[in-house]
Amino acid sequence: MFDLGDRVSIYQPEQKGLKFPEMPRFSNLADERQHRKERLVAACRAFALHGLDYGFAGHLTVRDPERPQLYWTNPMAVHFAQVKVSNLILVDHEGMVVEGEYAVNRAGFILHANVHEAHPDIIAMCHAHSVYGTAFAALGRPIEPVTQDACAFFEDHVIIGDEAGAVAVENYAGSNVAKAFKGVKAAIHQNHGLLTASRHSIESAAFWFIALERCCQQQLLIEATGIKPTYVTPDRARYSREHVGSEYIGWLHFQPIWEQLVQDSPDMFD
Repeated sequence: MFDLGDRVSIYQPEQKGLKFPEMPRFSNLADERQHRKERLVAACRAFALHGLDYGFAGHLTVRDPERPQLYWTNPMAVHFAQVKVSNLILVDHEGMVVEGEYAVNRAGFILHANVHEAHPDIIAMCHAHSVYGTAFAALGRPIEPVTQDACAFFEDHVIIGDEAGAVAVENYAGSNVAKAFKGVKAAIHQNHGLLTASRHSIESAAFWFIALERCCQQQLLIEATGIKPTYVTPDRARYSREHVGSEYIGWLHFQPIWEQLVQDSPDMFD
């Protein structure tokens, strides 16, 4: 469960009786598993809505609450828009499918399994070959604090330069990615693309991926003008990150996406 603290109190209504998203609470592991699986499917559908698909590339994972050495992920060669609760697969750190009828993507297994194994606190992870994220990753540079949105990643993402552009089919490649995720929520893998992780929910990991892709687009557009932008000062960028870049805020941002998908895509629960 999230430790919201005082930093997010401005996002909680002071008046009683107003509608506002509430954090889930579970009485048993089966309910928590179902919740995670449904939100994983919704995250895949959200990636489809935002055009983050590229053939069979792209992997989203979330730990099983009862068996944390296993994680649920999207099936190999199934479009994000066609992912359902019924076709999710459960995979172990060795890349073996424990539950489900579909194969697992080898590259997805290498990156995600190594991160999950190296960081038991990481619950969920997202990666996709998105247009702007992949283009920006070729620069091998961090996101600059040029907007409030970008400040959410200030001092909270890293650049991974090792094996830049190589297909991650060997364990050492995934191991290098895993090392980079200590204490951060996102990484830009040079010549490859974006990765995000969450220590609290698949919703947070998914939203921060969507947000990071948007920040890459914004920075590319700004730099295309040829005009040097005005940067947010480090102290203000840090303050903004603490208030708009937390796990809770990522979860909260995902809630309207979830509600839209529940209305428009009821088949995701099949």
